[in-house]
Amino acid sequence: MEAVRRLIPLALLIVPCLAELNSTEPEGKSSCSASLGGSNVAETHRALILQLNPSEDCTWTLERPENKSIRIIFSNLQLDPDGSCESENIQVFDGNSTKGSLLGKVCSKNDYIPVFESSFDTLTVQIVTDAARIQRSVFIFYYYFSSDTSIPNCGGYLDTLEGSFTSPNYPKPHPELAYCVWHIQVEKGYKIKLNFKEIFLEVDEHCRFDFVAVYDGSSTTSGLIAQVCGLVKPTFESSSDSLTVVLSTDYANSYRGFSASYTSIYMENVNTTSLTCSSDRMRVIINKSYLESLKYNESNLQLNDPTCRPKVSNVVDFSIPLDGCGTIKKVEGPSITYTNRITSIPSLTSELITRKKHLQIVVKCEMEYNSTVEIMYITEDDIIQNQNVLGRYNTSMALYESNSFEKPILESPYYADLNQTLFVQVSLHTSDPNLVVFLDTCITSPTSDFASPTYDLVKNGCTRDETCEVYPLSRHYARFQFNAFKFLRTLSSVYLQCEVLICDSSDQQSRCQQGCVSRRKRDISSYKWKANSIVGPIRLKRDRSASGNSGLWYQIHQEETQNQPFNSLYLCSFMVLALNVVIVATVIARHFVHQRTDYKYQKLRNY
Repeated sequence: MEAVRRLIPLALLIVPCLAELNSTEPEGKSSCSASLGGSNVAETHRALILQLNPSEDCTWTLERPENKSIRIIFSNLQLDPDGSCESENIQVFDGNSTKGSLLGKVCSKNDYIPVFESSFDTLTVQIVTDAARIQRSVFIFYYYFSSDTSIPNCGGYLDTLEGSFTSPNYPKPHPELAYCVWHIQVEKGYKIKLNFKEIFLEVDEHCRFDFVAVYDGSSTTSGLIAQVCGLVKPTFESSSDSLTVVLSTDYANSYRGFSASYTSIYMENVNTTSLTCSSDRMRVIINKSYLESLKYNESNLQLNDPTCRPKVSNVVDFSIPLDGCGTIKKVEGPSITYTNRITSIPSLTSELITRKKHLQIVVKCEMEYNSTVEIMYITEDDIIQNQNVLGRYNTSMALYESNSFEKPILESPYYADLNQTLFVQVSLHTSDPNLVVFLDTCITSPTSDFASPTYDLVKNGCTRDETCEVYPLSRHYARFQFNAFKFLRTLSSVYLQCEVLICDSSDQQSRCQQGCVSRRKRDISSYKWKANSIVGPIRLKRDRSASGNSGLWYQIHQEETQNQPFNSLYLCSFMVLALNVVIVATVIARHFVHQRTDYKYQKLRNY
């Protein structure tokens, strides 16, 4: 009897499905002669199966009712697996013909469920098949819907390390004609484990009517992991930090829908602890098994600021801002360090003894030459562990439209007029508000490798070009301007490389506060906070037609340089040839003049 009771829900799923399948199949016996538009004017949806023949070219146009949009779903495709996307495909156009905007192109190579929506009042579908004699079928489901109305809890964005979500109305029957998309995005370094506690949807062998689709990525065109339906409880795992889940339902046989939850898994293998430093934060990863071996868990740990709590998955993840959570900043000469501590929370009981080790993790990031040095040591009473790794400053350089430095120029290469004023900004990306950026050196070169020749704009904080103007210190930004120029005897490309120094704003003796230094008091190579940025190429507008691809410029420049020794030889040869032509022309002209002197004029006789 228990087995019979378990089969009842499955029977309830199968019987309506067979009825719906029988009502759909007869419409698929024709191919190009099949009509995608319904005969009933009031019809809001339609499903049909197209059986396609070889070498066909079929086109249909759907027209929506007033104030409605069209959504068309190809939930099952059987096309030529060996055919190319050029010879066999489905194309959907926004409009009443194939001349409209192409919404998408589908073929057997696509690894997702194609779904398209119209923005006009019509939608056109074109299906082309190749000459291969194989069985082909396309399941098409489309319906009209109002974009102004939305279904509550239908899709959304989830960005925590763990969470849960359900289909609309769960555990009550899901709504008809629903298309819901959930985007799950966790922090970098993690992947996602998705667990469906229940999926209760209409049963179909190919999940054509109601289905859940899971994509390995951030969109519905990412790689399809699975398309599921019926009564199942599957589990899926992403390969990166994003996952997309879709629920699509038709017009009949609504059931409970689904309930799902997800957790994050840190992908890197951490035996005990790891530390990384960036321009704005320190990140400490602690293996949970390591904590358990010390008889601790994440609730027993705290930073200098106990209100800053870690994120917990298969690891304990402390993300520590450089300017918060009790982080201590220390400036010593040309170096700077950020320090915090992860300690075990003291017991509030009145116990006199303990056999648990007192855990203390000291986290330290030190800024060094063109990089950051990361140091972490762990003390378990008198046991000390050390870890050292390297990182880099996060800096960038860009051209801007004006001296307001509001709109960066994204065009590359950037074409400028000769003598046009160019505005440049180097940015330091950090959360520490007490750092300033100083422009130490900027050089230009006609090549991206900055080989000779080079030309200095700024050196040792001093301008070397008469048109160059350096702006005052502006916290995380170093700014300057100069007039565009070109290198002689080369193409009109100019690359710009700048070296900036980063100082603590409270240190009045720092190199940043000294400004222009004509002669160095000490070697700046020992200075620890230094970073390089490059931008280019910048080209003259009149040479736009001469260089279409910036990547080919250096090769062209080399060929031009290699051919320069031959230019004088070509010029000399041309001049000798021209002189010979003049001499020959002169001889011929004199010959004809001499001949003309043998003739005499005679007067006509008078009759």
